[in-house]
Amino acid sequence: MAAPPRALPIDGHVHTEWSWDAARGSMEGTCRKAVDLGLPAVAFTEHADFVTIHDGQHALDVPGYLEAVERCRAGFPELRILTGVELGEPHWFPDAAAEVLAAGQLERVLGSVHCIEVDGRTVDMSMKGLLTPEVAAALMRAYLMETLAMLESEPAFEVLAHLDYPKRYWPHGELPFFENDFEEEYRDVLHTAARRGCVLEVNTTRGIEPHRGLCPGLTVVRWWWEAGGKAVAFGSDTHEPARLAGGFELAAQVVEAAGFRPAPEPTAYWLR
Repeated sequence: MAAPPRALPIDGHVHTEWSWDAARGSMEGTCRKAVDLGLPAVAFTEHADFVTIHDGQHALDVPGYLEAVERCRAGFPELRILTGVELGEPHWFPDAAAEVLAAGQLERVLGSVHCIEVDGRTVDMSMKGLLTPEVAAALMRAYLMETLAMLESEPAFEVLAHLDYPKRYWPHGELPFFENDFEEEYRDVLHTAARRGCVLEVNTTRGIEPHRGLCPGLTVVRWWWEAGGKAVAFGSDTHEPARLAGGFELAAQVVEAAGFRPAPEPTAYWLR
């Protein structure tokens, strides 16, 4: 008799209409989708970005967001809903990051890097035309070094989000992406994250697209295990209900192959 399918992990990186870049986001719609999928829980980790380089960017309204969470908790009692935030470059703005964390109870706090300094200007790694084949490797190394700086800083966060974020925007058709090309930088980041007690997120935004893969993929998750990393989180990084938990089946297989296992509590991180 075939074993029943394993339940999906908690989606611990979800954006709704409370994030400045989630025009198609819906907290209520995401809760409904989570119930349909049978997810044990979701964490609404809205953007708190302090670098203002994008049109339409605005600060996170923490009190309004928390009120919306309470409405959804009342409307979906069968779903565990965690509060949270994704702090962008918190080491550049420690006071602003601390102010967000002090504004209300936030149960899952992600630390992430989207931006680096290039020739005296701040750029987001997602900017079109930035990662050309000529400069992609150098920018990837700079990105990982910026991530290392975040990990060595004071602002409080538990989960290291989308470690190799530039891989989403890599010129894959012209330049293959090989983690081994950046092994030294990856391992420095992972050892520092492990010493800090962080949880490593496997981000599945591009997990269903083989040429872009998971962020990070199997090679790096194995390096995380070797570094003594204690736990792994799963995050779709979705900005709309339809993509909730996308790629989680593949991600679970990868994380398990690297040596991590589901915790007894279905809403907990996967552990070594």
